[in-house]
Amino acid sequence: MEDTSTEAPEANEPALDVMQYVRALWRRKWLIVGVTAVMVLVGTLYTLRQPKIYAASTSLIIDVAAPRVLDTDVKEVMGDERSNYWANKEYYQTQNEVITSRAVAARVVDHLGLRSDPAFLGVEGIQDPEARKKAMASIDAVSLVRSRINVIPSANSRVVRIAVEDLEANRAALLANEVAEAYIAENQALKLKTTEGASAWLEERLSELGSRASASEMDLYKFKRSADVLSMSIEGKGAPQPSTAKQAYDKYMAELINVRTKIAALQARVEAMRQLRKSASPEAEHWAEGLAEAGEGALRDLRTKVLEQRTACVELSERYLSEHPKMQECQQKLAVVQQELRRSLENLVLGAETDLSAAQANERNLLKLVAGAKAEAFQLTEKEIAYQKIQREAENDQRLYELVLKRFKELELSGLLRTSNVRVLDAALPNPAPVRPNTRSAIILFFLLGLMGGVVLVVGLELLDASVASRADVEERLGLSFIGAMPPLKAEDGATTDLFIHRHPRSPAAEMCRAIRTNLLFMSPDKPFRTVVVSSAGPSEGKSTVVINLGMVMAQTGTRVLLMDTDMRRPRLHKAFGVPDDMGVSSLVVGEGSLERAIKSTDVPNLFVLPCGPLPPNPAELLHTRAFSELLGKLRERFDCILLDSPPLGPVSDALVLSKQADGILLVLKAGRTQREQAKRAIRSLRDVKARVIGALLNHVDMRGGKGSDYSTYNYYRSYGGERDEQRTAS
Repeated sequence: MEDTSTEAPEANEPALDVMQYVRALWRRKWLIVGVTAVMVLVGTLYTLRQPKIYAASTSLIIDVAAPRVLDTDVKEVMGDERSNYWANKEYYQTQNEVITSRAVAARVVDHLGLRSDPAFLGVEGIQDPEARKKAMASIDAVSLVRSRINVIPSANSRVVRIAVEDLEANRAALLANEVAEAYIAENQALKLKTTEGASAWLEERLSELGSRASASEMDLYKFKRSADVLSMSIEGKGAPQPSTAKQAYDKYMAELINVRTKIAALQARVEAMRQLRKSASPEAEHWAEGLAEAGEGALRDLRTKVLEQRTACVELSERYLSEHPKMQECQQKLAVVQQELRRSLENLVLGAETDLSAAQANERNLLKLVAGAKAEAFQLTEKEIAYQKIQREAENDQRLYELVLKRFKELELSGLLRTSNVRVLDAALPNPAPVRPNTRSAIILFFLLGLMGGVVLVVGLELLDASVASRADVEERLGLSFIGAMPPLKAEDGATTDLFIHRHPRSPAAEMCRAIRTNLLFMSPDKPFRTVVVSSAGPSEGKSTVVINLGMVMAQTGTRVLLMDTDMRRPRLHKAFGVPDDMGVSSLVVGEGSLERAIKSTDVPNLFVLPCGPLPPNPAELLHTRAFSELLGKLRERFDCILLDSPPLGPVSDALVLSKQADGILLVLKAGRTQREQAKRAIRSLRDVKARVIGALLNHVDMRGGKGSDYSTYNYYRSYGGERDEQRTAS
């Protein structure tokens, strides 16, 4: 026989098919309804069994700062510099934390005595006093109160709502109002505590700074006393300047300047006199004319006498000779007068030189006095620096002392105030309507949860379902040609499903079987399949039913069809047609009997059956014999098409042996039951022996919309003509 086997490539997993899951949801709709109903029932019971929770809320107005009673210069310890958006936001968030703090809750517990309240602690059901007391001691009432407080700020406002939940409406309102009062009290206590702490610190600093200021003033006094600076003048920065030292220095400098001016004048005069005397003639009266003093006093008279005596001598010289006694007497008188004039001039020069020496001596004395005054001024500068340092320290200590004293007085005054920036807007009132549980919302929620849970369960089951159930599974996951599908066959009372198509020739199942016949014909139109092995991946997948019904529709076309039962382990064809099984395939292979006696005719025209015959101990070896091949060749000569009903591929190898001797093998898969891995193993085993796999046929397909169902055409046929056929058959 020619080997026409084909090997399909390995199939990849298909992409997500949304309609597949939609059909799965519709197919399992009652599961979703059941899960939803159970969830609604459980949710309703759970909601009705929950205790009723009541809520009450108190509205507060929280200002950024408390009302200002004192002057704006008096500031409190807790600053109120919250002028921007972020500072205000942080402040209100802080206040929300304070409201839910343990300190506020502890005030509420202490004021209402909640530690000893069995109803609040939830232990009123305990009858034993000792057990109740022990249970109450183990419960943290403060944490319980905190868990029931909820702060709800109002957007774009300074209003804050304090909501409290409790099992009793009156107690919820009481707790809400008490939390508001406790928050106000805690706010004031925190402010007072901070003020007291700051006041205590300032008081310590005030005492310390007072001592330092007193010590600085005493140091300043001691310095004045040690520096012996009693007479002071305040100049510039308040530095001490002894007036006597400055006046003395100024006086000496003025006198020194005058003396140096005088010395310069005297030096010029003496030099001028010496120069005149040096450059003049021997006669004294000539260089005396260059002196300013020559025209004043005795010197002027002497010059006059010299001139008169010289005139007299000139007159006598006109009358007498020089040896004349009168001339000699006149000359003697002239010499005496000139001598006196010369002496006077010398005394004048000597006096000028003496004045110069005295002025120079006075200059030296003044320089000594100036140097002493300067040294005294330097000493005074050193004292001034030390004095200013001590004075600055004293002033700083005094300034700090006054500043701390002022702040201490402000805090002492602000601490006496009891104003608060928090005030109650609306007090809480008991609300008789519970806020939880909301039965309607709970039922809706559980309904949605049940619906979602059912959908998730169905999708999960669909994802976990590894069976072959649709055409896409056959073509995309298994890589086989899809030959067709068969629906579940409903047997009538007392009848089997094997001859269903014969009894219902116009049913959807018959039409689907005819479609399978047509697909097989078109699979190989030039060389039709004459011997086809029909097998399955596992047992009980309906291969025998498929063989019978497929043979019937083939025989209806006038083709001579033989149904050959080669399942020598669990034969069933003879039972379906009610023919004896005493002679069949096994008998013919071993040479017993004849074809005419073994082949049985049926009620269906052109349809014949060759039963299995007696069950042999070695079916696979029997099918592998030459006698079986010869038998198959003889049957080809007598019949147009032979359908071999073989055992499943998984448990035994009979179908593999038959597939090599037939034109091809048709794989029957039960929809929703045959596992993909099982089918892949069967296909792999056929490929290993190079058998020609015609394709796969899905059996027991749910035509109402099962997993991956796409058989609406047959449903249409059923509604179009199938009902009349069924009614006619029933009548």
